[in-house]
Amino acid sequence: MSLRDRIELLRSHDLGTGTLLERLARIHGDRPLVTEDGDDGLSLTYNEGADLVARFGAAIASRISPGDRVVVATPNGYGLFLLCLAVGRAGGVAVPVNPKMRDDEIAHVIDDSQASLVIRSTSEVDGSPPGRAVPVDPDDVGALFYTSGTTGRPKGAQLTHKALVSQAARGVLYPSGLRHDESVTGMPVAHIAGFSMLVLQASLGVPVYLLRKFRPDTALDAIEQRRATMFVGVPAMYRMMLEAGAEQRDLSSVRIWASGADAMPFDLAQRFQRLGATVTVPLLHKSLGAAAFFDGYGMVELGGGVAVKLSPPGIPLHLGGLVGFPMPGVKMKVVDDSGNEVPRGEVGELAVKGPGVMRGYHGKSDATREAFTEEGWLRTGDLARQRRFGLVEFAGRKKDVIKHGGYSVFAVEVETELQQHDAVLEAAVVGLPDERKGEIPAAAVILRERAALAPEELISWAGERMADYKVPQRVLIVDELPRTGTEKVQKAEVKKLFDGVSAEIPVRPGANG
Repeated sequence: MSLRDRIELLRSHDLGTGTLLERLARIHGDRPLVTEDGDDGLSLTYNEGADLVARFGAAIASRISPGDRVVVATPNGYGLFLLCLAVGRAGGVAVPVNPKMRDDEIAHVIDDSQASLVIRSTSEVDGSPPGRAVPVDPDDVGALFYTSGTTGRPKGAQLTHKALVSQAARGVLYPSGLRHDESVTGMPVAHIAGFSMLVLQASLGVPVYLLRKFRPDTALDAIEQRRATMFVGVPAMYRMMLEAGAEQRDLSSVRIWASGADAMPFDLAQRFQRLGATVTVPLLHKSLGAAAFFDGYGMVELGGGVAVKLSPPGIPLHLGGLVGFPMPGVKMKVVDDSGNEVPRGEVGELAVKGPGVMRGYHGKSDATREAFTEEGWLRTGDLARQRRFGLVEFAGRKKDVIKHGGYSVFAVEVETELQQHDAVLEAAVVGLPDERKGEIPAAAVILRERAALAPEELISWAGERMADYKVPQRVLIVDELPRTGTEKVQKAEVKKLFDGVSAEIPVRPGANG
């Protein structure tokens, strides 16, 4: 099949989630699609995957009407992904839920989405003969992805079929038949970052080795033993692999490291680049150069990634806190509370337009109106500054601004600085109530393995490197941080870590201004 035919096949006016794998199977046939970890894990070709979607879809279609919501609450794995595609094939709206969610949280999603069917195992829809796909409009809602709920109750973002599979046509441009590739990932499938990654990998023709439960040792074993050429994770996974001895492993087979769902520190990305390689010399089995690193920016309401930063192999390109270069069709601007664009260099809220932007929040018209400007730009809730050449610099979450004595302290800037300390693996900065100053910066910190550091030492160190009003007034050393299913730190839970903990920690003289 020619490249033009491949692109047209995936640009067809009726392409939806339910027909994606069927069409990819016409391109890749019996080439491997996925292998899961464990003796009981799936191992499928494209043809086998497409057949399962057709069978699951037929069983689901017999139990729902077009447009019905179907909650997919199976264990994490490729089966969850196939079921979501099958719901789309049946004309339904897939509602994937993270298996780490509590029963009451899952009950909220079932109730809020008004689901007509809940699937908790692939065995519930197995055994039917393959069925034809129910026709859908690409602009119809294909899935509800619920927000991670870091603040308030999760809301269902309505994502269209087009938003979920639009990247497929670009994926077939990758020359997958010219080289051996395999990607290792432990991303949770029920989250938009993990789901969109599986869509992209399938479109690229790159088989996936899926870790159903991420463990750093297991991930490193998989990369090393399978000679994987790609790894996709979130920053927390990279930190855990580093702590698990990544620099003592042979990871030279990796050509591309990729990250998403949270901000990736430049120095951490650079360390992994050096562990990979640009090329391996045949016969000599000698690896040369460094790997490339892709860092994506996106969120549920954007339908996944909308911008990407690339650090090419061998080029120390430090893009700092830039959100990245917008993907095709995506526009970005920085606005004030009224939706007006702010002058370049000033901090405002990042607003985005693009093909993947959600239609709205399911059943929540007020929340939907608040999420968009009058001109239809989605407010991301992220603070940013407009830079030259249309680039945008990330300045933190809007709700992560600490108001300290009349100053605005951006938590992400303090976290980035604290993580420069040799003993600090990760820092989470929050604002704690203070009668005199309104709020004070406080940091919960994870130390590197075998590192020792007293809170007052870190406070003193920080005081020499940042403005007084930014210096954390309280520091708490912790073994772990509370996280969402995509490993994002839950700031509301971090604040609770300080409850009942003595505030009697020395502060650098003058730090309170």
